[in-house]
Amino acid sequence: MVTRLTDSPVYAHLWATPELERLLGEQARWQRWLDVLVVLARVQARAGVVPEASARVIAEAARVERIDWELVAEQTRRTSHSTLGLIRGLRAVLPAGVREHVYVGATVQDLTDTWFGLLMRDVGDLLQRDLLAVEDAALRLARVHRDTPMAGRTHGQPGAPVTFGLKAASWADELRRHLDRIGQGRSRWAVGQLGGAVGALAFHDVAGVDPVALRREFCAELGLADPGISWLTSRDRVAEFGWVLAAVCGTLARIGGEVVELQRPEIGELAEPTRPEAVGSITMPHKRNPEVGEHLDTLARLARSSAGVLLEGTVALHERDGRGWKAEWAALPEVCLLSGTAVHLAVELVTGLEVHPEAMRANLDRFGDRLASERVLGALSVRIGKHAAQELLHELLAPTSGAPADAGDLAQRLAERGIATEAEVREWATRSPVRSAGAMVDAVLERAAAVRTAGEGTAP
Repeated sequence: MVTRLTDSPVYAHLWATPELERLLGEQARWQRWLDVLVVLARVQARAGVVPEASARVIAEAARVERIDWELVAEQTRRTSHSTLGLIRGLRAVLPAGVREHVYVGATVQDLTDTWFGLLMRDVGDLLQRDLLAVEDAALRLARVHRDTPMAGRTHGQPGAPVTFGLKAASWADELRRHLDRIGQGRSRWAVGQLGGAVGALAFHDVAGVDPVALRREFCAELGLADPGISWLTSRDRVAEFGWVLAAVCGTLARIGGEVVELQRPEIGELAEPTRPEAVGSITMPHKRNPEVGEHLDTLARLARSSAGVLLEGTVALHERDGRGWKAEWAALPEVCLLSGTAVHLAVELVTGLEVHPEAMRANLDRFGDRLASERVLGALSVRIGKHAAQELLHELLAPTSGAPADAGDLAQRLAERGIATEAEVREWATRSPVRSAGAMVDAVLERAAAVRTAGEGTAP
């Protein structure tokens, strides 16, 4: 029986993907830990720390299907040590002459921090790949709807015209910054750990062995960078990775939130892709709920909470401190699952997003020339000063004044006061409201094209 929804066979699809499970599942984690021990023995054999024959036998035996996991669990509980059960489980499947050469000179944190480096590398690559797909979809929307007008909204209220292309371009631009962060951060996150008891590599400082060179070789064989210095209590790498993933989820929740709001039937400007078998409500059959948009917000909330735990881990004592580091064991895989799932869902949402330009135009027409007040304000500011123009238009257009709200009546009132002719006001109100929006969309599209041409920020 499971107690966490992320482990539920019924609900797991909401919190993970099969690809993420292959990276983060129980068996996958144990195999990764065993793989790290295999590489450790191999590089130690080349350095003369353990026999080469033992390293070969360990490599053959270190498979999850060969380990007695009931023994591992029992020994872990019995010893109250994080990995001694694993050590004894692996030693149990090795010949007597090889058992002394397992897990030599390494600590729990050498094993788990190196796994963190592998995890941050692989999850980062997965996210980078899927974020590129979301960015591509947003760029396509920006290009197609460069000049599709819609009401821009502030504080949930109609404000002034924009284009849907501008909105989609802002999504793509923000996603690009996350892609840059992931690409730039990879060299900081994808590192190994072999610090020994207090980070001084004392165990391997024996005759004929260069501990720093051994660590460098250990990391390289795992496809990780050498950290240069032990990072047992320097947890900024993990915290930064968690923050970037939570920030990615925040952006995806922003996109999902737009869809949730604009899919409301009284607005009807966007809609999630759906399937005929999808059920919105078991009591209101007419409903088509924005399930993905809502779930992106849910995932983002949980990702932020896990990222907060990782940030707490940066405050650590001396050369080893298990309080924050052990909390990372729960929080790092969690934020990886949540963010990977969010990006996977966002690909589906943005790629299949339904856009309804006719509803966008109808909503603009519904609010009429009131949405031209910013342009009229700008023109009047040149003539009578910004603050004087602001006070005047507030007097004429404020809902409590009883004054007509459309620009035609506004033109008449301004003409009566001798401030502007009716023709001038109408020209200000009808001047292209989104000319600069198109230029900004073009700038985002051009930057994205340049990045792809240069091959920067793309999946490795």
